[in-house]
Amino acid sequence: MIKNKAQETDREEGKRPAHEQVYQTLRSQILFGELVPGQAVTIQGLTDSLGVGMTPVREAIRRLISDGALMFQGNRRVSVPVLSDGDIEQLIYVRKSIESELARRAAQHMGASEINQVEAIDRALDTAIQAGDVSGYLRYNHAFHATLYAQADAPVLSDLAERLWLRFGPSLRMVCGRFGTQSLPDRHKDIIRALREGTPDDVAQAVAQDVEQGMELMGGVSTKRIPQSSVD
Repeated sequence: MIKNKAQETDREEGKRPAHEQVYQTLRSQILFGELVPGQAVTIQGLTDSLGVGMTPVREAIRRLISDGALMFQGNRRVSVPVLSDGDIEQLIYVRKSIESELARRAAQHMGASEINQVEAIDRALDTAIQAGDVSGYLRYNHAFHATLYAQADAPVLSDLAERLWLRFGPSLRMVCGRFGTQSLPDRHKDIIRALREGTPDDVAQAVAQDVEQGMELMGGVSTKRIPQSSVD
């Protein structure tokens, strides 16, 4: 049954338009820091590495620029933006506003099974932290928040939150590289405790604190530009 479901998912992936598949691939690479802030990549280089035509790559890039995840540099090059101190300050403000509200709404809808699901993701996150697994940390940390916010039944707020994650995801990977996964603070245990206690305002507060602590670490890291190399 699980195998059949996986095969069905693969078939659905195959039905996606080429530009949508490219968009999702590049989006994942940006979200989890596989593309480094400030590093220029060429459209031709992306076309070659993804094994697709120029048109779907251009369409995907257009969407990602609109999302704020990429910026056009001219000469058919794009890059992930480097966050300034001002960018980080604004991201903290907006993320705390949106994500704390998503968490508060989610807490009002979640039962034991949904809380158990979030807690299971957090256990996997802890394992990645102990192993120094940066990729695992980034993916499980995103999954923790995305799974929580999905319970809020607030698609407009959820979409805004996902766009914000695209803006800081690459810089979060740089923070992991500098401080290591075990040095990264989180309030996930506080969030889970408040969920089990059924106190939505405490859940919202814990998420706001989680956002602020994580983003403040980016201050001295993301603003340091790397050499403007390119991937051709």
